Amino acid sequence: MTAMGRRIRYSIIGTGMMGIEHMRNVTLLPDAELVAAADPNERSRIWAASAAKGIALYGDYREMLDKVDADAVIIATPNHTHATVLKDALQSGKHILCEKPLCTTIEDCRWVVDAVRDRREVFWVGMEYRYAPPVGRFVEEVRSGTAGRVRMFSIREHRFPFLPKVGDWNRFNRNTGGTLVEKSCHHFDLMRHVLQAEPVRVFASGAMDVNHRDERYGGEVPDIIDNAYVVVDFDNGARALHDLCMFAEASRHAQELSAVGDRGKVECLLPEGSVVTGRRGQGPVESLHVEVQDEILRAGSHHGATYYELLDFQAAVRGGRPARVTALDGLKAVAMGLAAQRSMDEGRPVAMSEFGL
Repeated sequence: MTAMGRRIRYSIIGTGMMGIEHMRNVTLLPDAELVAAADPNERSRIWAASAAKGIALYGDYREMLDKVDADAVIIATPNHTHATVLKDALQSGKHILCEKPLCTTIEDCRWVVDAVRDRREVFWVGMEYRYAPPVGRFVEEVRSGTAGRVRMFSIREHRFPFLPKVGDWNRFNRNTGGTLVEKSCHHFDLMRHVLQAEPVRVFASGAMDVNHRDERYGGEVPDIIDNAYVVVDFDNGARALHDLCMFAEASRHAQELSAVGDRGKVECLLPEGSVVTGRRGQGPVESLHVEVQDEILRAGSHHGATYYELLDFQAAVRGGRPARVTALDGLKAVAMGLAAQRSMDEGRPVAMSEFGL
C-alpha cells in the first residue's frame, strides 16, 4: 500500500493519443508526479517528450518497469496488446490502470480477472465516460428517483470517424475486438452503471457504410463498422439502446443520454454539459449546466472525465481501497460488445449466457 502523504509516482505504457491525455492529466493531479513513459514508436516518444518535459523515456516498457521507481502504471497501448503487457505489468507490484477495452477476447479478459483476484495493489479499468461531471450528475438524478423506475435507457454517440493511429491498427477487428468493443464498451459499462442491473440478451444491427471503404493496408480492406443500433435487455426488466454513428461530425450533441421511467425523464447532453430533468405532470422541464474547469477540459477530449477518474484511482491507491471500476466490470463490458458483434454478424439475438454471464 502506498503511504499516506507521499507523492504518487506514475509511469505510462503507450504514448499515443490516450496515453498523452493521461500524461497531461497526471500533471494536473494533486500530490502526483509523472516520472516515465514507454513506447516502441519513436514518433510517439517525441510526442511524449513535448507533452511532459523531463520524464524518462523508454522504447521497451519492460525496461521501464524494471528500472523506474513508480507507484502506479497506466497502460494505454493498442487493444490487442493489453494481455501481453499485463502479464509483465502484473508482476511489477505496481498499482495499475488499464485503458479500455480490458482485452479483445473473453478468454484474455477472464485470465485478467483471475490474475488480479487476490492482488493487494489496485487494478482499475479505464472507463472514463462514468467520470465526466455532467454524466455524474445525470447518474445522481437517476439514482435519486427523478425518473422513477427506469424502463428505457439510451445512449447516442454521433461523432467523427476513427482517427489515424500508428500502423492504423484500429482499422481491423482482430486488433480492436470490433467497433462495438473498441468504441462501445464505454457505453455498455454505462448501461450497467446507470441501471445497476446485468444484461441478459443483446440484439444488434450495424455495418461499414461510409468510412474506410477506400482504404487499403497491405492489400487488406478495413473491416470495422461505422454505425450500429444495439438493444440490450436487462435482468431488472429495463431495456437499453445504443445508437452509434461515426460519420456524424455535423451534430450539435456528440453524446446524448436519456433515462425514462414511470415518473419522468433525465437527459445528459455533451459537450454542452447540460442535464435536463422533467417529471410527468409536474411543472416545467428544467436544464442545469454542469461546469468543468477550463484547464481540465483542455487536458483531454473526454469532458474532464480522465482527470476525475485518475483522481478517484489515486484515492484508491492512497487509501488502500478496492477499485471502483474492476477487472470484472471490464470483462462484462467487453462481453457485451462481443455479444453485439456476434448478433450483428449472425442476425440473431445473443444471450449473455453464451459468454458464461
